[in-house]
Amino acid sequence: RPLPGQEVSVKVLGALEDGGLVERDPRLIFVPGHGDVVEALELGVPTMQPGEVSFFLAAFPYAYGRPGSREPDVPPEAPLLFEVTLLEVRDGPDPQPLPPAVRLRLGSQRRERGNFHFARADFAAALRSYRLSLRALDGPTTAPLGPEEEEELREQRVKCLNNCAAVELKLGRAEEALAACEAALRISPDNGRALLRRGQLLAEQGRDAEAALVLRRALELDPANKVIHTELSRLAKRQSAPTNT
Repeated sequence: RPLPGQEVSVKVLGALEDGGLVERDPRLIFVPGHGDVVEALELGVPTMQPGEVSFFLAAFPYAYGRPGSREPDVPPEAPLLFEVTLLEVRDGPDPQPLPPAVRLRLGSQRRERGNFHFARADFAAALRSYRLSLRALDGPTTAPLGPEEEEELREQRVKCLNNCAAVELKLGRAEEALAACEAALRISPDNGRALLRRGQLLAEQGRDAEAALVLRRALELDPANKVIHTELSRLAKRQSAPTNT
C-alpha cells in the first residue's frame, strides 16, 4: 500500500447517482495527503494495493462539496461513485531531481489545485497547495533550466507567492501576507499585484511614507489603475488631516 509521501498513479472513473459519467482520467498522478484530489481519493487510495480495483461511494463533502464543480460538471451537494484502479506506487517527486519541464508542470498543477480550494473558501487547503507548489518549483532538476524555463519558474513562483498573500489575508494574518508580497517582489520588483498589496498592508500598519512610495511605483507601472489612485488619495487625506494636541 502507498506509504506517506509516496506518489500514486490511478485510473479513475467518477459517476453521478443517475449513472452520468462526470470524470474520466486514465492516469491521474498525485501524492495522498497533499490535497491535490477530492478527499474520497485522498482517503481511499492509501488503502489499496497496486493492481487493485475499488469502488468508493463518496458523500458530497468527500467529493466536490456543497457548491459542486463546473469542471468536471458536478451539481451542488452531489454524491459520486468512483471506480479506481491503482496502477503504480513510487517515491514522491519532491526530493528527487526531475527534468525541468516535469518540475514546472508539478508546480503548476499544485498551484491550480490551490486555486480550486481558494474558490471554495477552503483557505487552509489552498495555502497548503500553494506551499507545495513552491516546494516543487524550488526542487532539484536533472539539468540546468534554459532561459524560457527560468522565466516560467520566476513567473510561477511570483504567482504562488501572490496567492499565498491573498490566502493569508483571508486567514487574518497580515504579517504573513506582507512577507509573501515582499518575497514576490524580491523575484519581480515591478510586479504590480505585489506592489499594490504591499502598499495597502503598509498603510494598514500606519507606515504611510513607505506605503506612498510603494503605491507611487505601482501607479507608474499602471497609471489607469483606479484602486491605486484611491489608495493614494486616502493616504494623502490622512497625512494632511490635522492632529489633535
